[in-house]
Parts: sequence; structure tokens; C-alpha cells
Amino acid sequence: MFNTSKFFSNLPSCLVALALLLGTFMQTESCCLGQEELQKLDPALKESKEGKPDQAGESAKKKTQKTKPRYDFTIEHSVERTDVKSQDKTGTCWSFATASFIESELLRREKGQHDLSEMFIVKNIYREKANNYVLRQGKANFSQGALAHDFLNSAHKYGLVPEEVYDGREDSDKKHDHAEMEAVMKGFLEAVVKLPKLSLKWKQASDSILDTYLGKSPERFKYRDRSYSPKEFSKSLEFRGSDYVSVSSYTHHPFYEDFVLEIPDNFSNGSFQNLPIDDLVTVIDAAIENGFSVAWDGDVSEGGFSASKGIAVLPKDETRRDLFSTPGEELEVDQELRQKTLMTLSTTDDHLMHLVGISRDTEGNKYYVIKNSWGEIGPYKGYIHMSEAYVRLKTVAIIVHKDAMPPRLQRD
Repeated sequence: MFNTSKFFSNLPSCLVALALLLGTFMQTESCCLGQEELQKLDPALKESKEGKPDQAGESAKKKTQKTKPRYDFTIEHSVERTDVKSQDKTGTCWSFATASFIESELLRREKGQHDLSEMFIVKNIYREKANNYVLRQGKANFSQGALAHDFLNSAHKYGLVPEEVYDGREDSDKKHDHAEMEAVMKGFLEAVVKLPKLSLKWKQASDSILDTYLGKSPERFKYRDRSYSPKEFSKSLEFRGSDYVSVSSYTHHPFYEDFVLEIPDNFSNGSFQNLPIDDLVTVIDAAIENGFSVAWDGDVSEGGFSASKGIAVLPKDETRRDLFSTPGEELEVDQELRQKTLMTLSTTDDHLMHLVGISRDTEGNKYYVIKNSWGEIGPYKGYIHMSEAYVRLKTVAIIVHKDAMPPRLQRD
């Protein structure tokens, strides 16, 4: 996804290719980069252009800091979840976030702890996107990105596989990196759609590319002393994609109706229930407070987002130097501001993560605890405390179990 309105004004954290020469940042169409690149791009890691303060200034600063509250979070609500993982150098945050979400769902439903294969789903979505690209004669998005509902749809259609059975790497010691594979696939598909007539062999060739880079998908496997096909394993976990609700909040469509969210990664034209932002936040709060977690899709390109500091805030004063050390005043977010940032492309679906808790800072301000997929980085080992203001403005969409919806918002 290429977002020209943020090219110079924001710091992309997801959908970026490294290019830091002379302070220039370039975006790519991938969903998000991996741990190493994002650590380099993290705004909290940049040195101040003003240089170090003099000794008098440093002394005054220390005296001021003694009277200021520091970030210290208290967890109010926490949902069971599995370990933090890393998507490495891929744009597959959508699969890692949703796999983590489903793993928490399995724990909640007492189906045991499982480490699900993200790349089994990713591979099947690549196949779906290739079909879509050819059938639409190249007038479609083909990239590494997708959305949480694509994971759910794929799991329903093709089943699930444990990570220990299929990790999507020829060498398990290597990191995930789909850059070359994406380039090969895209070049192949672009050549195919230029032909006046096709045989069905293009599908076999496309699948062979995926097999070469990701390995062949298992048709049957043994797991915990039982034999399964992917669909049989999914059935044994009682997974049903229809149990989950996609929710968004924008005014260019009627509230309390479904609409197709117009973002590049929604290649499958998935529908979202449209709620006012106050209702969407109520859904999140009700879910977490009742033991449900939330799959979160949003924008992480703001200067107040830092994975290395484990904090995401929406400050009124973006220039304050204690942004990631001291609580401060944040923007007030209403429906109008949300719509404005969407329509001006200053809010885009940069990244998907897994929302697993609610916390408070030393001033009593509310935050949401987000499990990321960039490895165990930062002071909270891969988790981020995201302020309520940030969530209100930068949430593009969420997915929750239908039973997590407050009664007045549930559908028959």
C-alpha cells in the first residue's frame, strides 16, 4: 500500500522498505516489515537533530523529571495468550496476529494450547490472490498483505496446521523472507495476464513457485499421537469462521449496516459491521473485560508509536522530548477526526496485532495491551501499551467472537 500523504510527514512502521539516507523514508506495498528493519525505523531510536543538551540544560531537565510521573503500567484485565513470535522480513502481520487471536480463542474455549502455522494460511492466501489477480486480468492487488478475515476464511476452507508440522521454511534456522518469492510471483502473474488465452497450466506453475519457496503443504500429518488432515484438525478444535464478527467505524457508510472496507489489502472484499467509534471502543472493552481478545487492524506510522519503547500515544504536542517516558496530554478523538484521517490517507491499515489486555499508567489513563509480531523487543518483550486516544483514532477495524459483542449490538 503506497500512501503519498504520509511520505514525509509520518514515520512508517509497517509497509516500509529501509531507506534512511539523508532522512528519506520510502514505503512499500507490503503489510509490514520485520523486527530488524522496524527497530532501525523506530522514531524512539533516532538521535535528536539538536544534539546533546549542555550540562546546565541537562541538570535542569533532570530536576524537572524528578517531579514528573514516569510511565509505569498496571494491568487491569488480561486475556490468556501464547508466546510472542516474529514475522521476520515478511508482510504477513495479518496471519501472525490472527493466528495468535485464534490461539487465545482455543485457550478460552479450553481446547488446549496450540502453536498454529501462520505460513500454511499465508500460502493458501497467496494462491487465492493469484487466482484473483488473473481473473481480474491484473486489475487487483497482489502483495504480501491481507486482513484478519482472510485468515478465518482460509482456515474454514482449507483447515489449520500446527507450526511444528509446517513452518513455511526450507531451512528452519532461516528467517521468513518473502521478497524474492513475491517478485517472482508478481512477474509471473503479470506475464500471464498479458496472454490472450490461457491453459490451466498457469495454476500449476504458480503453485510450483509457492512450493519452491515455502515447501509443500501437508495433506496428512501426525500431531500429539493422532493423524489429521488440515480440515480434520480444524474440526477437532471446533473452529468456525462464522463465529467471528468484523467491525469498523466510518461515516461514509451508514452506521449499524455492513459495508466493504475500501483498503488495498481487502482483496477479498470482506464486509464489516459499521459502528460509531464509541460503540467500537465499547466492544473492545466488553470483550477484554469478559475474557475475549481482539484482532486489531490499524495505523502504526504515527510518531507517537514506538515498538522499541513499548508505547503508542497520540500527543497534542508531538515535539515534546519526553514523549516515551512521561504521560502527557493527548488529542481528543471524535468521529469527524477519524473520518478526516481516513479520507486524507493519514490513517491506513499499516499493521495487524493482537489486543490482549487493558492497563493504566501512573496518572490513571487507560491503555490497551497489544501483542505484536516483531519478536520480543522493547521493555515489555513484544507487547505495546496503546493509549485509548490512539485506539480511537488509528483503529481501522477489529475482529471479535460474536459472543463478545454487547447484547444491544449482537445480531440474530
